Amino acid sequence: MIPKSITFRLTLFFSTASTIVLLLIGLLVDTLVEAHFEHMDQNELAGKLKLIRHAVENVSSDADITALPAKLNDALVGHNDLFVAIINKSHQLIFTTADTNFTTAVLKRIEENTTSKHSDLKVWRHDKKIYRGKISYAKSHIPEQPNLLVLLAIDIEHHQEFMVEFHRNLWIAIAACIGLTILLGWTAARRGLAPVRDMARVTRGVSASHLAARIPRGSVPPELIGLATEFNEMLDRLESSFRRLSEFSSNLAHELRTPISNLMTQTQVILSKQRKREDYREILYSALEEYERLARMISDMLLLAKADNGQIMPDIELVDLAKEVSELFAYYEAVADEKEIKLVLEGHASVRGNKLMLRRALSNLLSNGIRHAYRASEVYVTIESNPAASKETILVIQNSGEKISGEHLPLLFDRFYRVDPSRQKSSDGAGLGLAITKSILEAHQGKIKVSSDDKSTRFQVTLVSASHAD
Repeated sequence: MIPKSITFRLTLFFSTASTIVLLLIGLLVDTLVEAHFEHMDQNELAGKLKLIRHAVENVSSDADITALPAKLNDALVGHNDLFVAIINKSHQLIFTTADTNFTTAVLKRIEENTTSKHSDLKVWRHDKKIYRGKISYAKSHIPEQPNLLVLLAIDIEHHQEFMVEFHRNLWIAIAACIGLTILLGWTAARRGLAPVRDMARVTRGVSASHLAARIPRGSVPPELIGLATEFNEMLDRLESSFRRLSEFSSNLAHELRTPISNLMTQTQVILSKQRKREDYREILYSALEEYERLARMISDMLLLAKADNGQIMPDIELVDLAKEVSELFAYYEAVADEKEIKLVLEGHASVRGNKLMLRRALSNLLSNGIRHAYRASEVYVTIESNPAASKETILVIQNSGEKISGEHLPLLFDRFYRVDPSRQKSSDGAGLGLAITKSILEAHQGKIKVSSDDKSTRFQVTLVSASHAD
């Protein structure tokens, strides 16, 4: 099933809501108009009933009964749409207006078959006309006829004609308003979704070769700012990832080209003429060094690939950081003594993780610190609990050496990145050590940051303490 468009759904919702409101308003107006006419009729009938009762109450003799019609005719002058009939208890007409053609049988049937709406008024049909009236009693002072039935009625045919015309015009107006709301709803939905179409237009222009496009936040409504921000940040990450991938491919090609070129050159030279056995042996040893360098590089790249997929921590155990650092001190003691560097350890703490992986990360940092420290200086390793977060353990490796410029610091953990722009083979390796260290620490839910000034360079590692590790 193809999902309905947002424009269609918004238009449908807006139109449905507007239609319901308009229908309710129409019903309310219709009810109020009907009630208004009924209220007018009720007031008029109540006034005339009061007048008739007053006239009947003054009747005390047969002469008064004879004079009653004349009095009532005088009182009802000008009310041509008002019909009055007075009946005694024997169902004999005592008085009726000139235009009233109600017989006593009709009056009795009216009394028995009437409907009431909203009040004590009654509505009935007679001779193809519609009447709204009131049936009541008036007291006289004649003992033989103490109560007289009084019927007052108004011909409401002109009201009904007005209401029919009013209903027709009202529902035509409501239908027109519904059509207008549908059009306005569709227009509003289209205009309201214009920023979404603009965002879609930006996304269509995004490709691997064109990642610089961004959604301008100034033209985005508040409801879509979050989406635009997330989209721009996603493009930032994609652009950064593509740039690093391109740099990685370039660096990888260069790193592989150097040893392969060396091997090809050595092989071509050795094959250019007949050599002594010692020469072949020397070339083979040199080739072995290049093979070992390639093997280390491939091993490091494989480790990084496993780290990217969360596959470098098969065994978790309690790791004593102070013990691991002490063993690494013993391992690098000869290298440190050669540069007259003193290795200093302070503090202790334990974490949970893969011992071999953590040792490799610490080894990379320590060897890096020794390599770049001034001669006859000190390399400090301090281990302590984070005072701001008790569940964290902080390990700091600090050496005294040349300052690393600020533009290099964010890139130190990139693969194949070297502060020295020279790409010549050196003892520094392939530039994967710090990238591997960062991947190992992130796999342990840790993090690493670096700072450098004129006096020292400081690598700070944060790991989850053993007591809080999952």
